[in-house]
Amino acid sequence: MKKPFLLALVAAVYIVFIVLTINTFSSFMPEDNLIIPMTMLSLLVLSVAVMAFLFFYEPVQLLIENRKQEALALFAKTLGFFACFVVISVFILFLINH
Repeated sequence: MKKPFLLALVAAVYIVFIVLTINTFSSFMPEDNLIIPMTMLSLLVLSVAVMAFLFFYEPVQLLIENRKQEALALFAKTLGFFACFVVISVFILFLINH
């Protein structure tokens, strides 16, 4: 049970780090710049790769080893914990804005 929570937590921390970094450095960037969309698209590709690794690497390894139930359980638990982090974030957002 500890591993799915840790994987989901790393994903959530990664997202917080990216958002804080963008928020911090956005004031230094000019608004009309071709580099910004290219950088955002590159960041999207990087983020998809990081999330794919966090959510799929171990379940795929388990599938290759023909441990389908464990693979599904690990993926479902990781996704469930991440969904909990999202729900908590939305709840905090509503608390702050109301």
